[in-house]
Formats: sequence, C-alpha cells, structure tokens
Amino acid sequence: MKIAIYSQFYKKKSQNSLDTLLEVLHKKKASAYINHDLFEEIKQNITNSENYKTYTALDNSFDLLISIGGDGTILRAITHVKDLNIPIVGINTGRLGFLATIQNNEIETAMDFIFNGNYKLSMRSLLSVETSNENKEISQLNFALNEITVSRKNTTSMITVETRLNNEYLTSYWSDGLIVSSPTGSTGYSLSCGGPVITPDATSFVITPIAPHNLSARPLIIEDSTVIQLRVDGRENNYLISLDSRIATLSKDTIVTIKKASFTIKMIELNNKSFLDTLRKKLLWGEDKRN
Repeated sequence: MKIAIYSQFYKKKSQNSLDTLLEVLHKKKASAYINHDLFEEIKQNITNSENYKTYTALDNSFDLLISIGGDGTILRAITHVKDLNIPIVGINTGRLGFLATIQNNEIETAMDFIFNGNYKLSMRSLLSVETSNENKEISQLNFALNEITVSRKNTTSMITVETRLNNEYLTSYWSDGLIVSSPTGSTGYSLSCGGPVITPDATSFVITPIAPHNLSARPLIIEDSTVIQLRVDGRENNYLISLDSRIATLSKDTIVTIKKASFTIKMIELNNKSFLDTLRKKLLWGEDKRN
C-alpha cells in the first residue's frame, strides 16, 4: 500500500502517534509518504530523516491518507484529497474526535483492521458554493465537508439572510448568521446552534440559524438535491463566509449559491467502530444510571 500521512502542525502527542504509525507501517512493508510541510517541521526531531519519503501533492497512486490530529486536521486533509477518491482515516490527537476516531493506543490494531480489509467505506457528501461576484479564495477550493456558514463581520448588529430553496422564497433570517450543514457536519457547529444530529448516510442537509431573532425560526432539514440561495443584508458592507475552517469576505451584494458537490469523500469506518458507537462515547448518550 502507498500511504500518505498528513498533519497540520507539530506537537508532542502528534509526534508520538507518528512514531508509532511509522513503526507499524514499516513492519507491514507499506510505502509511507509524509506531507512535505510536516516533514520540514519535524525532521530535526527524527533520526535518519534522509530515509523518509515526502509528498507535496496527492495523486491517484495513493491508496490511503492517514490524518494525525483532530477533526479540524481531517477537514484540512480533504482539501488535499479533493475528488481523488483516496480513503481517509484519522488518528485522534485532538479533543472530541468525531471524524478522527483512532486513539493512540489503538494504532496497531486499527492498521491490522485496515490491512486485513476489516472496514467499510462511509461515503460522505460535501457542499459546494458559487458566488455571484468572483472570489479567488473560494473558487480555488469551493467545497466543504462539514458546513458552509455566512455570518456578520465587524459589527455586533444582526444581519438578514434571505433564503431561497430551488428558487422558491423560504424566509429571511434575522440572526448572527446561517449554517448550511452536511450530515457529517451536523455534529459540529450546527449542533452547537441547536441543529439535529443526522446520520452520515442520510441524503439530507440542514439549515440552522445562528442566534436568530425570529423566535419561531428552527433548523430545517432538506433534501441534499436542493439548491440553496442566500442573499445577505446588514449595516456593514461586507460579511463572512466560511467553508469548514476556511474564511473569506464577501460584499453584501454577493449572492451565495450552495448545493451538493459532484464528488464524495471516503471515510474509513473500522468494523469495531460505528457512528452510533461514536455518539454514545463522544456525546455521552445513554450516560444515565438507569441504563
């Protein structure tokens, strides 16, 4: 197997996980490639650094990408994978770990599962965005795995988000912003704002207002084939749009169109783990003495 290893930045816990992972992959005679930027950061801390292979860009020759970090690291990793159909699995050195589910003490067992084929692929839908005014920050990477959010900028005043679904007017949200989330992102920002949890295989998106002043406004689940159009107005001339962790500024005359992306991301789900298991462990569902 040809395996890419990705991490955002160096820290002790990530280094320990990387050392363990490289040792396991060496035993399995896998061909491991470390992200070039990560390698430049850690090469002073490893021996025989000249023996390590690196990559700057992924291609179809890779069989797997292993992310070391938290869920945010996986969100960054997908901007490298894009539409290459390379499966992704995450080693969690962050906090919650909804996407990165492998703990440091599980690395060897997890690699055994993967190399023996004891896993399934969870196909994760993405959101794509187009803007009426060209924005290079968005057009280069115009997709998100978790959510696309519009929110206020440089003001404490509310903004108004006029929302249309398949060209039909829905409502205008008076709020701090609006989240359009995929099933994967339903356990992230949207959940914090009162949105529902959606299973990853659902063919749905959810629209969740951020601190709405319309007290009757509630999160809305829609078919993922729906085309969503947003027009923002407010006291400031600009507002923010975020695609997962990437942020750009748009002028308030910019119309945002959001729809399902033309490709999916393949997340590896080990046979000893599941989304429902993750819900129980990460959100403490069922932590009731009556159970």
